[in-house]
Amino acid sequence: MALASPLVQLLAEASCPVCLDYLRDPVTTGCGHNFCLSCIQQCWEGLWDIFPCPVCLQHCPDKSITGNTQLCHMIDFVKKLPNMEDVRKWQKEKTLCEKHKQILSLFCEKDLELLCPQCRVSSDHSGHPLGPTEPAAASHRRRLKAHIEPLTQQLEDAETALEMQVSKSFELVWEVGNRRRELLSEVEHIKNFLGIVQDEIHFRLLNKEKDTQGKIIEEKTQIANLGSSLQSLLDEITEKCLQPDLDLLTGIERLHSTYGNLESPADISYELKKEIFTLPPQYFGLHKMISTFQVHLTLDAETAHHSLKISEDRKTASFRKMGPSCVLNRKAFTNFLAVLSSEGFDAGRHFWQVEGRCPGEWALGVCRESFPRNTPISPAPSNGCWQFELWDSTPDTWDSGNPCRIGVFLDYELGEISFYNLNNRSHLHTFSDIFTEKLMPCFSIGPSYKSLTISLVDDEC
Repeated sequence: MALASPLVQLLAEASCPVCLDYLRDPVTTGCGHNFCLSCIQQCWEGLWDIFPCPVCLQHCPDKSITGNTQLCHMIDFVKKLPNMEDVRKWQKEKTLCEKHKQILSLFCEKDLELLCPQCRVSSDHSGHPLGPTEPAAASHRRRLKAHIEPLTQQLEDAETALEMQVSKSFELVWEVGNRRRELLSEVEHIKNFLGIVQDEIHFRLLNKEKDTQGKIIEEKTQIANLGSSLQSLLDEITEKCLQPDLDLLTGIERLHSTYGNLESPADISYELKKEIFTLPPQYFGLHKMISTFQVHLTLDAETAHHSLKISEDRKTASFRKMGPSCVLNRKAFTNFLAVLSSEGFDAGRHFWQVEGRCPGEWALGVCRESFPRNTPISPAPSNGCWQFELWDSTPDTWDSGNPCRIGVFLDYELGEISFYNLNNRSHLHTFSDIFTEKLMPCFSIGPSYKSLTISLVDDEC
C-alpha cells in the first residue's frame, strides 16, 4: 500500500498522533494539531508551567485546547469507508515507543534516540535538546551526506595505497633479484673463498624477501578489508540517506560512531641493506686504497678528439664518426682518439675508476701536461704517457660483452701508476718511473675500434 495514497492521508488526519487510534473526543491545540482528549491530558500529566504540543513542541498556554465537533463527525464517516481497516492495520505497524506505546515523534540530539511525547518528561532525558523528527532527520541527513565525499576519497586513497603495495611488491622482487645477481657475479669470481658465505647471504635475502612479502601481503589484506569496510559504510550511509525520517534516525549513533572511528592501516616500509661479506686478505689493501684515495674526475671537452662526444656531465666519452669539415680545437688531440681529465696531479696519491664494454680497444693512464696532442707521437712512457691498453689483455681476462671496471692508482712520489681489474679485484699492471711535472689522467680508443663508450665512475667498488 503506497504511503501517499488518499486512504493513508485520510487516516492520518483521522488518527491521534499519540495513540494512533481513531480520534476520540477530538480536541485541537493552538498550533492546529488534533489529539484525543484523554491522550493530550495524559501527555501533560505532571507538567506545571510548560505544556508542549506532542508533535511540534509549541507551548500551549494554560492547556488551551478546543473541542472539534466537525472532526468528530468526519471520523464517524471515515470508519464506514471500505478498506479503512487494512489501512489502520498498516498504520499500527509503524514504530511505537516500546515503553509507552506511543508514536515516536521526538528525537533527542544528545542521546541520538527516538522518543515519544511521554518520554520527554522522563528523567533520562531531562534537560536534553529535543525536537520533532522531521527537522532532526533533515539535519542528520545533511550530516550523513557530508560523510559521502570524504568516505569516497578515503576509499580511493585505500585503493591507491593497495596499488602502491602491489607496486612495492614488484619493486622488492626486482631489487632482491638485482642484488642477488650482483652477489652471484661477485661470488663467481671469488667462489673458492666465499662459497659458504654465498649460501648464508642468499638465505638471509630469501628470509628478508619472505618476511617483507608477508608484511606487504598483510598490509594488502588490511587495506582490502578497509576498502571493503569503507564501501559497506558508504553503501549503508547512501541507503540510509534515502530512508524515511524515522528509519534514518533509527540506529544513527552506530553510523556516526563507525565513521568517527575509521582508521587507515599504517603504511609499512622496508629497507634492503647491502649484504657485507668478508673478502680474502689480499682484497683489503685495494678496498682501503679506494676508500682513502678516490678522486672525482671530469673530462676536458676542449682536449677531446673531434670523433669523441663528451656528455653534459663530462663523465662519459662516446665514439662518433665525424667528417673532415668539423671545427678543430687547438687544445684537442688530432692524431689519435683521446681526451684528458680536467684535473691533474703533481703530488700525492690518487685513485679513480673507469668503466667500459669488454672486450674493447681502449686504454687509460696518465700523461705529462706537456705531452703533444697534435703531432704524430705514439703514447708511450718514453714520450711521457703511461697507458694500459686493454686490447693487449688475454681473451679470458674479461667477461665478453659485459661492463668492465678498471681502477687506476697514482703514487706520484713513489713514481708508480698501477691498474686493477675491479671486477675481480686483481692487479693488472704497474709502471714505475720518475715523475717531474704535472700528470693528467688520459683516456683513449684503439685504432680499429669503431664504437665505444667509457665512463668515469665515482662510487666505491
